[in-house]
Order: sequence, then structure tokens, then C-alpha cells
Amino acid sequence: MPLTTTGELVTRAAAHRSAVASFNIITLEHVEAVIAGAESVNAPVVLQVSENAVKFRHGRLLPLARAAVAAAERAAVPVALHLDHVQNDALLRQAPDAGFGSVMYDAARLPYADNLAGTRAAVDWAHSQGLWIEAELGEVGGKAGRPAPDAHAPGARTDPDRARAFVADSGVDALAVAIGTTHAMTTRTATLDHALLERLAATLDVPLVLHGSSGLPDHELAAAVTGGIAKVNVGTALNIAMTGAIREFLTAHPEAVDSRGYLTVGREAMARAVASVIEALGPAPGES
Repeated sequence: MPLTTTGELVTRAAAHRSAVASFNIITLEHVEAVIAGAESVNAPVVLQVSENAVKFRHGRLLPLARAAVAAAERAAVPVALHLDHVQNDALLRQAPDAGFGSVMYDAARLPYADNLAGTRAAVDWAHSQGLWIEAELGEVGGKAGRPAPDAHAPGARTDPDRARAFVADSGVDALAVAIGTTHAMTTRTATLDHALLERLAATLDVPLVLHGSSGLPDHELAAAVTGGIAKVNVGTALNIAMTGAIREFLTAHPEAVDSRGYLTVGREAMARAVASVIEALGPAPGES
């Protein structure tokens, strides 16, 4: 079906008090696995390409983006394409021509005033191009090149009053909030600050986004959606699934040299992980 947009999916999810799952993709196998997993549970999904993934692909956005668009257009469920954790303005400006309908501009590492100024400029440009734009306030941490803060330190959390001012002054369409998760967690042991999430949901009039969701057990994922999260970002969980399946395959088949053998099991494992996350979030909009 035609490529949809993150804004459409998240706006619908927020209106129904549900959430759309958004998965970071690195290889074509990631793309195929995310779509297959979403199709298996008949749910919409967002494919996310991060700035780190672009760096891994020798700084070239188009090859992976073009593959993602082609796969999305052949999917049996709605699929959107999102450019994630962008810090480089030159990369931001490649988004529209590469098929992206949305972008997350990441200036959260900067002091508040600089975060706001950079985000405001990014929003002005993005909206002029018809892009839906997300930003972050607080310290989720754990991204490559950025030390992970203590997710439970008071200073790391998103302050509701400051968030309200940030949203109003920046004009963002959605806000990623820091409520207890950390990027790149390999264990599902994170716990959320549900009281803070409740305050943020009551204070803000834009959809809320949860980063670092791979570290959450199923019951916390479900509780995040109940509390007002409308977009749930997952990346590391797919890499854990893929790497584990490939490692197991190569251990059992040490003579294997055809990459299609181990990439197949890796892709299948990621598809199962995608379906599991989506099911943990609860019914998609329109489902009962």
C-alpha cells in the first residue's frame, strides 16, 4: 500500500490512547523483518533510520531509505519512514527527497536554551517541507558517543512545566520524554516513572514518545501506553534477536559460509521480536 506518514499513525494512536511501534533499521533484513512482524499481527509500523545507521552506511542515506520505501509500498499494513536522532543539519535536509515524512531532531544533549533554539530552527524548516517533527527534552542517554546518565536521577527526567514551555516555543509535533528508560539496554529491567508520565500527559497537548523501549518488560510497555505514550521506539531488541539467532546458527553449523542461511534465521528472529513488541503495546487504533 502507499507509504503513510509517522504523523498520521501517531496522531491516530494518540486519539485512541494507543501507540504505534517504531523500529530502528540498519540492514535490508531489518526492513523486511519489521514489515513481516507487523503484517503477522496486522498492525501499522514505523521504520526508523538513525543518524548512527547512516554513518554505518558510509554516510549515505539513500540506499537504505530507497529500499525501505520500496518495501513499505509493497506491505500489507501501513508503513511510515522516520529519520531518527538527527543532529546534522545537512542530513536533516535530505529527509524529504529520500521519502521520509518525519524526523526526530536531537539537540537534547545541549543546554536548554541551545536545544530550544536549534529545535525551533529545525521545526521551521521541517514544517516548510511538510515534515512532522519530534524532539527530546530530558536525558534518555545511552546513544553512541553520549554517556548514559542515571535514568533515575532527578535531573535526567523531563520536567512537565519546562516541557510545556519547550513545546510551545519550539512548535514541535511530538516530544520524546525521559521517564526512566535508557538507549541500548540489553536487559529488560527498566522501570518507568508512571507518576511523572501522568503529569506530562496531563500537561502537554502533543503526542508523547518513549525512547529506549528495548529495556522495558511487557507490562511496562503496556503501562506506558495506558499512561499516554503514543510512539514507542525500539532498536536494540532487534539486534539482540538477530545476533542471538545468527550466533546459534553458526554454532550449530560451523561449516556454513552462505550468508543467506544465517541471515534468514536472523531475519525471522527479528520479525518475531517485532510482533512481540507490538502485541505488548495492546490493540492498534480501530481494534478491540
